[in-house]
Amino acid sequence: MSSTRSRILEAARRLIIEQGPRVLMADVARAAGISRQALYLHFGSRASLLVAVVRDMDEQDGIRARCEKALTTEEPLEAFRAFLRVWLRYAATIHPVASVLLASRRDDPDAAAAWKDRMDELHSGFLAAARRLGAAGRLRPGLAADVAADLAWAMTSVSVWEQLTADRGMRAGDVEEHLIGAVTAALTGDPPTRPS
Repeated sequence: MSSTRSRILEAARRLIIEQGPRVLMADVARAAGISRQALYLHFGSRASLLVAVVRDMDEQDGIRARCEKALTTEEPLEAFRAFLRVWLRYAATIHPVASVLLASRRDDPDAAAAWKDRMDELHSGFLAAARRLGAAGRLRPGLAADVAADLAWAMTSVSVWEQLTADRGMRAGDVEEHLIGAVTAALTGDPPTRPS
């Protein structure tokens, strides 16, 4: 990635956290030390810039590879738990930007595009994990894999993580353990295990 592109993405991420996703392209250009025209040469629209910011965060963290590796764990239930753990730890990392996009996605189409882009990819991981559980006969009776994926995705969302940590004051590690237990129990019908 070019140093200019990296500078733009870093400036945009910082401004999103400071000002919210309605940050202007002119502000990003100024913060990156380039002209607006140069910014538009790199990113043709504000939506493409916001999508690039969140994808860059994912790439820097290596979240996709870590989720894929978690899902290769031999036993499907352990793979699911490993996937949840990777995702919940990443949710804590991306929270400052994710919460801003989440809060404004209803009235900002560009923020909505960035949010949807990342959530669609995350959901595909949940679907892969749920299908493995279903194929192994580990989903509770009557629960289809696609519904299981939807439930797990929603139960471990950034907004749930935020409510438990910020609003209820739980430690991130405790939230991780309790959600893994609750989601696993909801999908399998097995009683939750005690957090370690």
